[in-house]
Amino acid sequence: MDTLLFSSDISLDLPRYLTTKKYSKLGVLMDSQTINHCYPIVSAALPEHAMHAFEAGEVHKNLDTCRDIWQWMTDANFDRKTLILNLGGGVTGDMGGFCASTYKRGIRFVNIPTTLLSQVDASVGGKLGIDFNGFKNHIGVFNQPEGVLISDEFLQTLPEAELRSGYAEVLKHGLIRNENYFYSLKTENWQRQHWKDIIAVSVGIKREVVDKDPKEDGLRKILNFGHTIGHAIESHYLDTPYHLLHGEAIAIGMITEAYLSHKFLRMPAADLDTIQQKLLAVFGKTSIADADFNAIIKRCFQDKKNDGEALNFSLLKRIGSCDFNIVVGKEAVIEALAYYNSLAD
Repeated sequence: MDTLLFSSDISLDLPRYLTTKKYSKLGVLMDSQTINHCYPIVSAALPEHAMHAFEAGEVHKNLDTCRDIWQWMTDANFDRKTLILNLGGGVTGDMGGFCASTYKRGIRFVNIPTTLLSQVDASVGGKLGIDFNGFKNHIGVFNQPEGVLISDEFLQTLPEAELRSGYAEVLKHGLIRNENYFYSLKTENWQRQHWKDIIAVSVGIKREVVDKDPKEDGLRKILNFGHTIGHAIESHYLDTPYHLLHGEAIAIGMITEAYLSHKFLRMPAADLDTIQQKLLAVFGKTSIADADFNAIIKRCFQDKKNDGEALNFSLLKRIGSCDFNIVVGKEAVIEALAYYNSLAD
């Protein structure tokens, strides 16, 4: 990634940034929500461009939508010197980057994340991909964006549920790498915080880890704390009336994996209590039906950290310190899910 820019006025900084780039054509990719709420913030400041919007939602992060995006690129006669702006949340960044990276064997793209989740997580690190047959991010590549432009202005467009979803990744960054940061994050009136500072700290944590391990051979796996079970829960309920936002599922994943951290790495019981109390205060409680446990565990076996038939977890030694490649058996995962269900609402 050539550029990471924290902007205080995206309508000024984006066109200035584009003047530093050489490209034949400019394409703007967004979803059906972003085109209404975020595109107007920058549209008048953009030079001539083609645009395309796809239907919003994780359920549309698939090959069918990619086919539409590739068709748009083809119909617009984009060549290999075209620059794509991915304006939107994590779905847009993941899928837009994937489509750009595979169109004509790869064209350049810039991420302009508009949700807290994408600003602190998805836009940085070069992981790109789509869901496939119910498995999250099953098809994808590693490829860095040309740049990432982050502005907290966009957060004003978010419903509270979406802001809270991103907050799960913020809390995760503290849990895996910075104890003081974790304890500084609010659970009461959490919506009223200095988001610009929080985004900068979280992005700094993620960049430091990714720079040391770009392809997730080792250390980068700690960024997946809460995600082995969390992604499985998110995928299991994705196309159902019980659909959970990413952060809501990851909050469950972090509590269950904190339990496993206590069980396997002897993380102090006091840390487990602190984690679950803090996460429940922000996200509340969602019961997971016992009848769904086996299906959720089956999805855990598709997690990309796994080796063969082993379930590999990233677990906490304590708040602020995380280890990886911890093998956990199926029965322990069932125990962790049951433990979550046993917690008071």
